[in-house]
Amino acid sequence: MSDLEQAAATQLANIEKRTGRSIHDLAALLRASGLAKHGEQVALLKRELGMGHGDANLLAHHVRKLDAVAAGQAGPATPADAVAALYSGKKAHLRPIHDKLMAAIRKFGAFEEAPKKSYVSLRRKKQFAMIGPATNTQVEVGINLKGIEPTGGLVALPPKSMCDYKIRIGSADEVDKALLGWIRKAFDAAG
Repeated sequence: MSDLEQAAATQLANIEKRTGRSIHDLAALLRASGLAKHGEQVALLKRELGMGHGDANLLAHHVRKLDAVAAGQAGPATPADAVAALYSGKKAHLRPIHDKLMAAIRKFGAFEEAPKKSYVSLRRKKQFAMIGPATNTQVEVGINLKGIEPTGGLVALPPKSMCDYKIRIGSADEVDKALLGWIRKAFDAAG
């Protein structure tokens, strides 16, 4: 969770404490009001519950985002939700592969994890890898690294592809020294 996400989560927890109502109940209040505009919702929360502008603004944004996600009109609310969505349904059994890869990569040092629609982009100054379910049976790891000889399951991609190489793996046991070595070289080169 990023610092901003953590701050918002803390503020939402504090709103629950101050109002004595759950976020679920507060969201129901906003929905029942029939107010569609953000400013009207903020004014309602300030007037009816005595909230400060910051709390009312965050809560109104949070509820609108939850509603958009539920209606399929927006992406997941948090990066963790986005990753969970990638590995849902028939791809749920692939999540341990993703988790094992990420646990190993996080040991390399600081980098950004940016979930996209079908994969997670891993970036330092530039993208060094991407991970996502390729099929219902395999996770694909894309690696940005110049000048290595593809061996094993590593496949060179055409020029101007999103990554230089890719490899598909079907079990967490395939997260091995060779794969992590390639990713580590790409990590170091992207810094």
